[in-house]
Amino acid sequence: MFRTFIPLLFLAFFILLDWYVFQALKTISGSWNISTSRRVFIVYWIISFLSITLIIYLFLFGNTARSHIMRNYLFAIMACIFFAKFLSGLFFLIDDLRRMLQYLTSFIVPSLKPQSSGEGITRSVFFSWVGFVTGGGLLGSLLYGFGNKYRYTVRNVRLNFEELPKAFKGLKIVHISDIHSGSFNDAAAVQRGIDLINQQNADLILFTGDLVNYEASEMNPYLSIFKTLKANFGVWATLGNHDYGFHKSGVSHNIKALHMKNASEVEQIHHQLGWKLLRNENITIEKENAQLSIIGVENISSRAGFPSYGNLPKAIQGTEHIPFKILMTHDPSHWNAEVTRSYQNIQLTLSGHTHGMQFGFEIPGFKWSPVKYIYKQWAGLYQENNQKLYVNRGFGFIGYPGRVGILPEITVIELV
Repeated sequence: MFRTFIPLLFLAFFILLDWYVFQALKTISGSWNISTSRRVFIVYWIISFLSITLIIYLFLFGNTARSHIMRNYLFAIMACIFFAKFLSGLFFLIDDLRRMLQYLTSFIVPSLKPQSSGEGITRSVFFSWVGFVTGGGLLGSLLYGFGNKYRYTVRNVRLNFEELPKAFKGLKIVHISDIHSGSFNDAAAVQRGIDLINQQNADLILFTGDLVNYEASEMNPYLSIFKTLKANFGVWATLGNHDYGFHKSGVSHNIKALHMKNASEVEQIHHQLGWKLLRNENITIEKENAQLSIIGVENISSRAGFPSYGNLPKAIQGTEHIPFKILMTHDPSHWNAEVTRSYQNIQLTLSGHTHGMQFGFEIPGFKWSPVKYIYKQWAGLYQENNQKLYVNRGFGFIGYPGRVGILPEITVIELV
């Protein structure tokens, strides 16, 4: 009953929002000729009707749609239209509240009753135009972002650590995260991304989880592509929250068993790729009698709703004598929750998970995304005392099949 009520409530809200935005459309069209207004109104309601039909289709048949790629695109288009109208509606609401306050005030102080000047546009028309331009800009940006999902960006980062053995000075690490192979629909574009990684001639490739969306089989069409990844010291990986699969509560009384089954299947995929998966364990890399430790934990999250099977105390065992440690942990919230509190001897932590929400903007010295209000560390480099965290923006995508401002990332880290 509850699961049925939520989509119906959303549908009702969507229809109400359509009506509300249409009122603003009538406001700005007051000075247009009848023919133009009629054409605009017809186009508006055709789009609204198709959007509502799409919502009903996704609710009734979304889970049985043959192509999950097509389902994702349909959902994304509907979501883009919804958020654009919602953003526009906020401006219309501001104007309605302004007029209501002005109307109520006029009863108390009659002299404040608004007078029409008869010149220029009214405040209501102005707010309506601002709302439509803002919402239209958002919609255009989101639709444009569909073309950015394979626009891989190489980010070069040089990190200085006093504890780094001289033998490892200049070590080049390629850090990737959040492949989400279940979202791919262009093998040639993915191959270009893998070729770009190999062009970096990395000493070490570290992958911080979310190989798939929900099932290990999603990786099968891309095994031959990702097998080509090469690095002097190999490719090492850990698990992300999606690698345990997705199981609704009530499907089984033993959700952990289902999670572990999917994780084991994902582990087999890593084996087929020739990648070494670290599940709460570590390995030691040696060069010229010097040692460096790579530690990998299963997913650990400080946020409710995400599987947490990581065990850092277990994973770090045996590394006490190694001077420099790199931790791979999928969720960056783990860094402040445990690493900086109890493991100050871990100099570098690598994470992913947030994707930078696949939406935001970045200029030199400043970056913003709505995800920053959920995760304190969400993209790029962070430091507390002598410990550093780098959060990769993700190689793939999930949900929204695009990126706006936050492009897919290949991080090249040079240790100095």
